[in-house]
Amino acid sequence: MTNVTVKDLTLDFGAVRVLDKLNIDIQEGEFLVLLGASGCGKSTLLNCIAGLLDISDGEIHIGGRNVTWEEPSERGIGMVFQSYALYPQMSVEGNLSFGLKNARVPKPEIAKRVARAAEILQIEPLLKRKPAALSGGQRQRVAIGRALVRDVDVFLFDEPLSNLDAKLRADLRVELKLLHQKLDNTMIYVTHDQVEAMTLADRIAIMRGGVVQQIASPSEVYDRPSNKYVAGFIGSPTINFFEGSITDGGREFLSADLHFPLTGYEATQGALTARPAWLGIRPEAVITGTDVAQQPFTADITVELVEPMGSDTLIYTTLAGTPFRFRMSGKASVAAGDTLKIGFDPAQGSLFDKTTEKRL
Repeated sequence: MTNVTVKDLTLDFGAVRVLDKLNIDIQEGEFLVLLGASGCGKSTLLNCIAGLLDISDGEIHIGGRNVTWEEPSERGIGMVFQSYALYPQMSVEGNLSFGLKNARVPKPEIAKRVARAAEILQIEPLLKRKPAALSGGQRQRVAIGRALVRDVDVFLFDEPLSNLDAKLRADLRVELKLLHQKLDNTMIYVTHDQVEAMTLADRIAIMRGGVVQQIASPSEVYDRPSNKYVAGFIGSPTINFFEGSITDGGREFLSADLHFPLTGYEATQGALTARPAWLGIRPEAVITGTDVAQQPFTADITVELVEPMGSDTLIYTTLAGTPFRFRMSGKASVAAGDTLKIGFDPAQGSLFDKTTEKRL
């Protein structure tokens, strides 16, 4: 069952088009992440769904009801902002109950909802404290709790973890995932952090310039990006791109003086034809060691830079005149200047048309 529908949504700020005819269907209980670089329109879209911005054209439906022109308080949503936006003079309990009191919810019901939210978020010992006596993670839990007590079906998160340090961000990311599994509510989450997107989302909507580039599961976005931008945005370190041409009736990709066999490549539509193109190879797809000889493509490279990461090691080199990155085991004994034989299967990569940059 569709819980939130965005239909032909357009938003103009004067002569500038910020969102351009967006269409998104979000299923009931789904965790959808809006992902993109700063300025792509993801927070603007979230504010449109929340009712904080009036759209120029299109419709927004929540729970099967057209809420395009309804006030935020009437849309049945709970929102968590990047800034905690807590009332400093109120206790945690006061912050959680404030909105319910204004909505004239009966006191027994308020107490019940506050107690439930505090239990779910494990902030029961903090109820009598004021925000100044809380850590950043505790404040963000309270902000999430303020949305939870509203007892709504749809939660909107606008980069709620971006103000936290790396470890706390990772801890709260796990808690958010567990919270979604426990509540099974529809959640729409905005972030520019691809790790958050990949770990939290049921589906990811990648945005660029006010347009959705691809909506798919994390694995689909990673393995079969719809265009060159999506391929380059997802993945750390970023995907390796080779500029060249598809030749030999679609059986080979030629870049500089290197020939990459394409036997087994699954084209999006029909068979591959000769044309200028880009070939994308993930760093994780590169093989070293005894299994190299079994790969369709092999090459000798000179290590230019080694970046130890603990669990693995990133190697930087050049291949076909192009900067090239790949991963090795964290225990690998390798240094700048070493010569290595590497291999990979180009057919497991991604091909993009040189002009349109769409996946082939």
